[in-house]
Amino acid sequence: MKTRALAGSGVFFLVAPGTVAGLAPWWLTGWELRPTWLALRILGVVLIAGGLPFLLHSFWRFVAEGRGTPAPVAPTERLVLGGAYRYVRNPMYLAVLAIILGQWLLFAQVVLLVYAAVVGLAVVSFVRFYEEPTLARRYGPQYEAYRRAVPGWLPRLTPWEGSDPTRP
Repeated sequence: MKTRALAGSGVFFLVAPGTVAGLAPWWLTGWELRPTWLALRILGVVLIAGGLPFLLHSFWRFVAEGRGTPAPVAPTERLVLGGAYRYVRNPMYLAVLAIILGQWLLFAQVVLLVYAAVVGLAVVSFVRFYEEPTLARRYGPQYEAYRRAVPGWLPRLTPWEGSDPTRP
Protein backbone atom coordinates (compact mmCIF):
# COMPACT_ATOMS: atom_id res chain seq x y z
CA MET A 1 0.00 0.00 0.00
CA LYS A 2 2.87 2.43 0.77
CA THR A 3 4.33 1.89 -2.69
CA ARG A 4 1.00 2.83 -4.25
CA ALA A 5 0.67 5.85 -1.97
CA LEU A 6 4.22 6.93 -2.82
CA ALA A 7 3.62 6.59 -6.56
CA GLY A 8 0.28 8.40 -6.35
CA SER A 9 1.78 11.18 -4.27
CA GLY A 10 4.66 11.52 -6.72
CA VAL A 11 2.29 11.91 -9.66
CA PHE A 12 0.10 14.34 -7.73
CA PHE A 13 3.22 16.33 -6.70
CA LEU A 14 4.19 16.80 -10.34
CA VAL A 15 0.65 17.63 -11.44
CA ALA A 16 -0.59 19.93 -8.66
CA PRO A 17 2.24 21.88 -7.00
CA GLY A 18 4.49 21.23 -10.00
CA THR A 19 2.02 23.09 -12.16
CA VAL A 20 0.91 25.73 -9.66
CA ALA A 21 4.36 26.64 -8.28
CA GLY A 22 6.55 25.70 -11.26
CA LEU A 23 4.94 25.53 -14.67
CA ALA A 24 2.41 28.38 -14.29
CA PRO A 25 4.99 30.88 -12.97
CA TRP A 26 7.27 29.92 -15.83
CA TRP A 27 4.43 30.41 -18.36
CA LEU A 28 3.68 33.81 -16.82
CA THR A 29 7.26 35.08 -16.72
CA GLY A 30 9.61 32.81 -18.63
CA TRP A 31 11.55 33.03 -15.36
CA GLU A 32 13.08 36.21 -16.75
CA LEU A 33 14.99 38.23 -14.17
CA ARG A 34 13.98 41.88 -14.06
CA PRO A 35 16.01 44.55 -12.29
CA THR A 36 15.54 44.59 -8.51
CA TRP A 37 17.53 44.87 -5.30
CA LEU A 38 19.85 42.02 -4.43
CA ALA A 39 18.27 41.74 -0.98
CA LEU A 40 14.89 40.98 -2.58
CA ARG A 41 16.43 38.31 -4.80
CA ILE A 42 18.09 36.73 -1.76
CA LEU A 43 14.81 36.78 0.17
CA GLY A 44 13.12 35.19 -2.85
CA VAL A 45 15.68 32.39 -2.94
CA VAL A 46 15.23 31.88 0.82
CA LEU A 47 11.44 31.57 0.39
CA ILE A 48 11.81 29.10 -2.48
CA ALA A 49 14.51 27.10 -0.72
CA GLY A 50 12.49 27.10 2.50
CA GLY A 51 9.17 26.27 0.88
CA LEU A 52 10.38 23.28 -1.13
CA PRO A 53 11.47 21.12 1.83
CA PHE A 54 8.19 21.83 3.64
CA LEU A 55 6.28 20.86 0.52
CA LEU A 56 8.23 17.62 0.15
CA HIS A 57 7.89 16.92 3.88
CA SER A 58 4.11 17.40 3.69
CA PHE A 59 3.81 14.99 0.79
CA TRP A 60 5.96 12.44 2.63
CA ARG A 61 3.75 12.69 5.74
CA PHE A 62 0.73 11.74 3.62
CA VAL A 63 2.51 8.58 2.48
CA ALA A 64 4.31 7.55 5.67
CA GLU A 65 1.77 8.57 8.27
CA GLY A 66 -1.51 8.85 6.41
CA ARG A 67 -1.02 5.87 4.10
CA GLY A 68 -2.47 7.76 1.17
CA THR A 69 -1.95 10.81 -0.98
CA PRO A 70 -2.84 14.51 -0.81
CA ALA A 71 -5.02 14.00 -3.89
CA PRO A 72 -8.74 14.08 -3.07
CA VAL A 73 -9.25 11.01 -5.30
CA ALA A 74 -6.87 8.90 -3.16
CA PRO A 75 -7.13 10.26 0.40
CA THR A 76 -5.25 9.07 3.44
CA GLU A 77 -6.43 6.23 5.65
CA ARG A 78 -5.40 8.19 8.75
CA LEU A 79 -5.44 11.88 9.60
CA VAL A 80 -1.97 13.37 9.15
CA LEU A 81 -0.97 15.06 12.42
CA GLY A 82 2.82 14.82 12.60
CA GLY A 83 5.74 16.91 11.49
CA ALA A 84 4.84 20.38 10.24
CA TYR A 85 1.15 19.50 10.73
CA ARG A 86 1.71 19.87 14.50
CA TYR A 87 2.27 23.60 13.92
CA VAL A 88 -0.16 24.51 11.14
CA ARG A 89 -2.96 22.64 9.37
CA ASN A 90 -2.00 23.70 5.86
CA PRO A 91 1.79 23.53 5.50
CA MET A 92 1.56 22.24 1.93
CA TYR A 93 -0.45 25.24 0.73
CA LEU A 94 1.75 27.65 2.67
CA ALA A 95 4.84 26.10 1.09
CA VAL A 96 3.40 26.50 -2.42
CA LEU A 97 2.54 30.14 -1.70
CA ALA A 98 6.05 30.73 -0.29
CA ILE A 99 7.56 29.32 -3.48
CA ILE A 100 5.39 31.55 -5.68
CA LEU A 101 6.11 34.63 -3.56
CA GLY A 102 9.79 33.72 -3.63
CA GLN A 103 9.67 33.69 -7.42
CA TRP A 104 7.97 37.08 -7.38
CA LEU A 105 10.84 38.51 -5.34
CA LEU A 106 13.52 36.67 -7.32
CA PHE A 107 12.26 37.56 -10.79
CA ALA A 108 10.74 40.96 -9.85
CA GLN A 109 7.62 40.36 -11.92
CA VAL A 110 4.39 41.79 -10.47
CA VAL A 111 2.32 39.24 -12.38
CA LEU A 112 3.57 36.65 -9.87
CA LEU A 113 2.27 38.70 -6.93
CA VAL A 114 -1.14 38.85 -8.60
CA TYR A 115 -0.92 35.14 -9.36
CA ALA A 116 -0.02 34.40 -5.71
CA ALA A 117 -3.10 36.34 -4.58
CA VAL A 118 -5.32 34.36 -6.97
CA VAL A 119 -3.78 31.05 -5.87
CA GLY A 120 -4.14 32.08 -2.21
CA LEU A 121 -7.82 32.93 -2.66
CA ALA A 122 -8.44 29.65 -4.49
CA VAL A 123 -6.63 27.63 -1.83
CA VAL A 124 -8.39 29.30 1.10
CA SER A 125 -11.75 28.75 -0.62
CA PHE A 126 -10.94 25.11 -1.36
CA VAL A 127 -9.89 24.48 2.24
CA ARG A 128 -12.92 26.26 3.72
CA PHE A 129 -15.64 24.88 1.47
CA TYR A 130 -14.33 21.42 0.52
CA GLU A 131 -11.37 20.18 2.52
CA GLU A 132 -12.44 21.08 6.06
CA PRO A 133 -15.99 19.68 5.73
CA THR A 134 -14.61 16.53 4.08
CA LEU A 135 -12.05 15.98 6.84
CA ALA A 136 -14.67 16.63 9.52
CA ARG A 137 -16.93 13.95 8.00
CA ARG A 138 -14.11 11.49 7.47
CA TYR A 139 -12.26 11.85 10.78
CA GLY A 140 -14.97 13.29 13.06
CA PRO A 141 -13.97 14.25 16.60
CA GLN A 142 -10.25 13.63 15.95
CA TYR A 143 -10.23 16.28 13.22
CA GLU A 144 -12.37 18.68 15.25
CA ALA A 145 -9.93 18.48 18.19
CA TYR A 146 -7.03 19.03 15.81
CA ARG A 147 -8.80 21.92 14.12
CA ARG A 148 -9.48 23.64 17.45
CA ALA A 149 -5.86 23.25 18.57
CA VAL A 150 -3.84 23.92 15.40
CA PRO A 151 -4.29 27.09 13.34
CA GLY A 152 -4.95 26.81 9.64
CA TRP A 153 -2.66 29.53 8.33
CA LEU A 154 -0.45 31.11 11.01
CA PRO A 155 1.76 28.45 12.62
CA ARG A 156 1.79 27.80 16.36
CA LEU A 157 5.02 28.56 18.18
CA THR A 158 5.04 25.16 19.88
CA PRO A 159 4.05 21.79 18.42
CA TRP A 160 0.62 20.43 19.22
CA GLU A 161 0.89 17.36 21.41
CA GLY A 162 -2.78 16.39 21.38
CA SER A 163 -2.45 13.12 19.49
CA ASP A 164 0.22 10.57 18.73
CA PRO A 165 0.37 10.27 14.91
CA THR A 166 2.14 6.94 15.14
CA ARG A 167 -0.75 5.36 17.03
CA PRO A 168 -3.05 3.18 14.88
